[in-house]
Amino acid sequence: MSHPQLLEQYLRPLIRGERRSCRQIVQNALDTGLHPRAFIEDVLWPAMETIDKLYRHDKINAVNEHMATRINRLIANQLQARLPQTAPHGRRVVMACAHDEPEELGAQMCSDLFEAEGWDVYFVGGGVPHDEILSLVGELRPALLLLFGSKPADAPRIRELITLIRHVNAAPEMNVMVAGGVFNRADGLWQEVQADLFAPTARDALTLANHARPRQAEPPRMDAPKKRRRRRKAPVC
Repeated sequence: MSHPQLLEQYLRPLIRGERRSCRQIVQNALDTGLHPRAFIEDVLWPAMETIDKLYRHDKINAVNEHMATRINRLIANQLQARLPQTAPHGRRVVMACAHDEPEELGAQMCSDLFEAEGWDVYFVGGGVPHDEILSLVGELRPALLLLFGSKPADAPRIRELITLIRHVNAAPEMNVMVAGGVFNRADGLWQEVQADLFAPTARDALTLANHARPRQAEPPRMDAPKKRRRRRKAPVC
């Protein structure tokens, strides 16, 4: 069965909230040789995006959306335990998101995939004040900060955080990557929020992160000296 066919098969019970059926589909796929990472990248992530799209377009109600999201989280937890682990390579990533279920789920899946690839992952979740994320970034000096947003209101907050981090020069060589539905739907939004990288999918996030070079540190800004106003001599009467 192809991955698009498997996704279609998985979505039917997912929307209806049928946990047992969803678990059985996953188990059958793994038993036939599908890699857990492939299920996360090609089925679970697209399923999450599909549920979000259906909900935003009023094709499903809040009950369906909540049940589906929680089933996806359950499946993600089960698949994480079956991911083969690569030896740690010492690079760090901090992940944060808005305080909503879809963003948390996307960030969780990326956290699991990054950790399996040898990254040291610090997943703070959603609803964390900017100054606390700034403090963590300054302490850890990670290679990457990955921020998730799915709603239009998330973009200004993400830009505010990136601006704050750059202003205080908390981690000069750290790249900032953004992901999530709001950036997929608006071309160029990732550049407007001053991010360094944009990942449409979990697979893209991992590939970009593994190949990204350290960000070139910006030179400190020097305020231009103020010109002294010369006093005019009083006119000679």
